Amino acid sequence: MDVTTLRIIFTLLSFACFLGIAVWAYSGRNRERFEEAAQLPFEQD
Repeated sequence: MDVTTLRIIFTLLSFACFLGIAVWAYSGRNRERFEEAAQLPFEQD
């Protein structure tokens, strides 16, 4: 296995991780939790 093959494998794994995080972040069941977290800076004590 040469360096180019390792770079390709690492790039594909990184892209797969990115896609997994994007799907998780935009899934509907997390929307309420993210909306709540987005409003935290605006809440007053």
